[in-house]
Amino acid sequence: MRAAHAYNDTGNRFAGASMTAPAISDLISISPSVRQSIRTLVVDDERVMRDSCASVLTAEGYHVTTAGRGAEALDLLHNRIFDIVLIDLFMSDVPGKELLRVALGTHHDTVAIVITGKPSVESSLEVLRAGASDYLPKPFTGTQLQIMVGRAAHAVIVARENRARESSGRPGTNSDRVLLLGNAPTFRAAIDQARKVAPTNASVFITGESGAGKELIAQFIHAHSHRHTRPLVAVNCAALPEALLESEMFGHVKGAFTGAIRDKPGLLETAHGSTLFLDELIEMATPIQAKLLRVIQDGIVRRVGSETTDAVINARFIAATNRDPEEAVRSGALRKDLYYRLRVVPIHVPPLRERADDIPLLASYFLEHSWRAHRGGKEPVPTLTKAAIWALRAYPWPGNVRELQNVIEHAAVLLDPGASVRPEDIPFIGDAGAEPEPEVAADSALADGGYYNAREQLLSKFDRRFLTKVVIRAGGNLSKAARLAHIDRTSFYRLMERHGLRRDSLANTPDD
Repeated sequence: MRAAHAYNDTGNRFAGASMTAPAISDLISISPSVRQSIRTLVVDDERVMRDSCASVLTAEGYHVTTAGRGAEALDLLHNRIFDIVLIDLFMSDVPGKELLRVALGTHHDTVAIVITGKPSVESSLEVLRAGASDYLPKPFTGTQLQIMVGRAAHAVIVARENRARESSGRPGTNSDRVLLLGNAPTFRAAIDQARKVAPTNASVFITGESGAGKELIAQFIHAHSHRHTRPLVAVNCAALPEALLESEMFGHVKGAFTGAIRDKPGLLETAHGSTLFLDELIEMATPIQAKLLRVIQDGIVRRVGSETTDAVINARFIAATNRDPEEAVRSGALRKDLYYRLRVVPIHVPPLRERADDIPLLASYFLEHSWRAHRGGKEPVPTLTKAAIWALRAYPWPGNVRELQNVIEHAAVLLDPGASVRPEDIPFIGDAGAEPEPEVAADSALADGGYYNAREQLLSKFDRRFLTKVVIRAGGNLSKAARLAHIDRTSFYRLMERHGLRRDSLANTPDD
């Protein structure tokens, strides 16, 4: 039995978990020869802490080097390659942030863990955004250190496998397989953020309306990460009741509940070495959120009904929601500590109505893709007329890109080969956004804060819907649309601008 201990900043030993080395090694599943090949650097100006960490990691089989001064660490980092670097955030001579920057800049696959005796939400977010894989506040136990370094070692091994695969020319997963179409500045900003964060291990929190493309962003991040050779694991937190979601996430042991006839690993274990996408996270019950936070922090999974540690995992976490996460935190629907742990890099996906200039590109792609899928490649693909494009741009798309895709696919199934697609060929005109019955409107008025608020919302919906229909009926000709509406052209333009139908978005559409 070997005691796994660690020390606080004053050098006093505190109680660590006492356990045999094989127990941790079996959970982390890295062979002794591979551990010995993982070069580890421990940087801390407290000698007792530095030596304690080195002792624990050497006993685990890692090749460990130590540095007591920042200048010494910089010299080592410039002249040698380290796979894992543990850095004290507050060094006496060189700032830990500078050491982190150099460690990550000298070798692309280096995994950095920051340790500190002065933990805070701000400092943890700052170092994680800078590229650190984990953040370990003092005091910590030897077992916590073993687990965290074990997770980093798995990341090193995955990076080595990917590099070997690329150099041998063996086929891997195509990192460009996720197609994200659009040139709107807000959308490109989201893609740029996703591209920058993808090679790191940082957690990502994606916000946006339903159907806007949050899961596509998650797939894009995973496809461009060093974990892309393993499949993305996705779970819709809103689709399962609490008890079933807990079992699916954490797994269960035989006899944990009625029907549990065998041990079953959960999605967290399945995502080991890969990425776990938590869609609609805010819908997850708060007790499960607490268990999930523990797994994210320690990497330890305990299955439902188990009294022991069943697995140690190394997974990347990407969360998404169509609600306001800050409001969810204030209302208690989302744990604040879980939110900030997952929100290392926030990405917002804009709704389709805010990127109307992308609609022609998306619609044309969906039309060709749907036509090929349903009709094959022999018959000519239908084409969208300018009037149809204007109608698509004018519609508010409450269901976002997913709704646009479904509408275009519906049209593609019914069109003739080589047809010119007109506004009347698009099925959303008479079906979507029907006005509510008077009783429903009255209930809405009560729910939304009273008569005037609800009346304004309903009138706004009517105006936008009327403008959309009259322009579609006029074939995109704005002068004709104004005449059909019995409104002078100037007033018609003002109405359109008031409801988000910008003049600049009409530049290439039919007019006089």
